[in-house]
Parts: sequence; C-alpha cells; structure tokens
Amino acid sequence: MKNIISKIVLGSFVIGAIGFASAQKIDAKSKQILDAVTNNYNSKQNSYFKFTFGSGTNGQVTKTEPGIYYTAGGKYKLKIMGTEQIFDGSKIYNINEEDMEVTIAKPNSGDTMFSPINYLTSYRKDYNVSYVGRRNVNGVNADFIKLTPVKNNGLKHVYLFVDSAKKQMVKLEQHGTNKDVAVIAIKEYKENQTLSSDMFTFNKAKFQNYVVTEL
Repeated sequence: MKNIISKIVLGSFVIGAIGFASAQKIDAKSKQILDAVTNNYNSKQNSYFKFTFGSGTNGQVTKTEPGIYYTAGGKYKLKIMGTEQIFDGSKIYNINEEDMEVTIAKPNSGDTMFSPINYLTSYRKDYNVSYVGRRNVNGVNADFIKLTPVKNNGLKHVYLFVDSAKKQMVKLEQHGTNKDVAVIAIKEYKENQTLSSDMFTFNKAKFQNYVVTEL
C-alpha cells in the first residue's frame, strides 16, 4: 500500500506525453458534464474533500486508507497514511511522520498535482473521452465517463463518476496497463470554509528533528 501511495499520490499523478487535440475524441455530453463540474469547483473560494483511497490489482481494490484534502487558488494540502503533502503554489513538501523526513521539490512540467479532481483539467489534452451511462455509486445515480489516453502514459483507462445534479465528483478509478488499480471515493465535500492563514504554508521550525531534503 505504501509503495502505491508513494508512486501515485505523493509523487503526483504523472500524465506523460501530451496528445495533440486533433487526435482526440471527446463526446459532447461528457464535455458538458466535466466542464460544469470544473466551473463549479473553480467558483468556490476553497474546497475540502474527505475521501477513501483504495489500491489493488486486476481491477480489485484490496487495501483502503482514509484521507483529507484541502484546496484553494491552486494550492493544496493532502493528509493520508501518516503523510502530509503541501503544495504552496511553488514547491511540494512531502512530510513523512513515521520516518521523520521532509522532501521538498518543484513540480515537473509534465506532472499533474494530486487531486480528487485532477482529471477535470487534464482530460482536455491527454485523453479520448466517452460517456458510458449511469451507475449507482454509494447511493448516487452518477454519470459514468471513460477516459482513454491518447498516448501511452502507463494508464489503460480512467473512470470518472459524477453527480451531475450537484456538479461534483463522486469517484474516480485509475486502471494501469500493469493491472494496478487506484480508486478515490469522495465521502464528504465542503466549500468556502474559513481556513487558517498558514493552511498551505510549510513551517520548517515545526520539523527541527526531521531530515529535510530539498531536491
């Protein structure tokens, strides 16, 4: 589980080579749904997600871990499995409590920051998009949208499940070509909360006993 977390979550979702728009196929219904969700989230001052991250192989989730995620203005804070990740708009700070280590790095231009909703932007250039239909997801009659990479990026498919009535993401599934699967199921969503001024700030003074490595 920790290995998958480090590869998929803490390393961020690597999208890979950018496909040409002319090679893409995006159906109108899917675009309408995803754009509505994107506009809804972008209209908020900040958003909070409580989610479950699941991982496994052959399409079956065998391990799960709860997590929380805050985002505002392109910045975010993620907490999962004893690890915290902060993106302050410039650098990514990975804080590992168990190992008492902090790794600081600048995001790569080819990476998409971890987010329960990261595919809402990356689909526009990297995936063929098709509307599958409706599925019941934890009691929600959700729209099911399938993303297939335009070019090889290690993923076979990405499945997005959207509550179109609320214009919110319900679940996403990432299926790798190596048969690994990663699932984010959103359990709770809040918006426009009063957040502390240092929510997305890394305070080095709090980690004096940690090994800090800046890449």
